[in-house]
Amino acid sequence: MGMLDGKVALITGAARGIGKAIALKFAQEGADVAFTDLVINEAAEETISEIAAYGHKVKGYASNAANFDETHAVVEEILKEFGHIDILVNNAGITKDGLVLRMSEAQWDAVIAVNLKSAFNFIHAVIPSMARQKGGSIINMASIAGQMGNPGQINYASSKAGLIAMAKTVAKEMGSRGIRANAIAPGFIVSEMTNALPEAVREEYIKSIPLKRGGTVEEIANTALYLGSDLSSYVTGQVIAVNGGLYC
Repeated sequence: MGMLDGKVALITGAARGIGKAIALKFAQEGADVAFTDLVINEAAEETISEIAAYGHKVKGYASNAANFDETHAVVEEILKEFGHIDILVNNAGITKDGLVLRMSEAQWDAVIAVNLKSAFNFIHAVIPSMARQKGGSIINMASIAGQMGNPGQINYASSKAGLIAMAKTVAKEMGSRGIRANAIAPGFIVSEMTNALPEAVREEYIKSIPLKRGGTVEEIANTALYLGSDLSSYVTGQVIAVNGGLYC
C-alpha cells in the first residue's frame, strides 16, 4: 500500500530535475502521474518509461505553462484521460539572471510568465474539478530566494515570493472546499544547475549551510510527498523550507 494509492498527480516541468524526482516518488507511492513540459523530447520519454516501471498510469503533455488557454486545454485533456486530479505541483520554472540595473524587460517578463503566471494558470484550471470532488492538494515550488532575496535574481526571487503568496491566498479562499495549498522553498540543491557553478562558489555555499552539504532532489520529493498525502491533512497555507538551515 502506497501513501498515494488511487490519487492522480499533475506535475508541471517534470521531465528532469526536481519535477522528475517528485513524479517518480509519487508513482512509487501509488499515484498515477500526468506531467507537462514545453516539449515531450527524449528526456521526457525517458521519464515516462521510468515512471511506468512502477506499474502506474503515466502520460506526458507538451504545453506552454505560461499560456492561459493552452493550460486550460491540457488540464481538460488530463481530466478526460485520468478522470480526476488530486495533487497539482507547480514546478515549471526558468532563470534569466542579471543585476537589476542591467536586467531587460524581456528577462523580467519571461521569468514572471513561466514561474508565476504558469502557477496561476494551472491553479485556475484545476480548482473547479478539485472543488467538485471536495478535496485536493496544491504544491507550489518556491525557493529560498523568494524568502531572503538573491543578488542578480530580482525576477526569479520575485516570482518565487509570489508563489508563496499565491499558495497562502488559495489556502484561505479554498479551504472550505477541502483544497489545501502550500509551498516548498528549497535551498542549495545538488543538481545539473548547481554542478555547473565553479567549485569555489559551491564551496562557499556549503560553508554557509549549517548541515554542511547541499540538499538532494529526493529530499525535495519527500517533502512534496508529505504535502501531497494525507499525512499533511491539516497543513495548508504554509511554506516548508528545505534548506539545511541556510535560512531560518
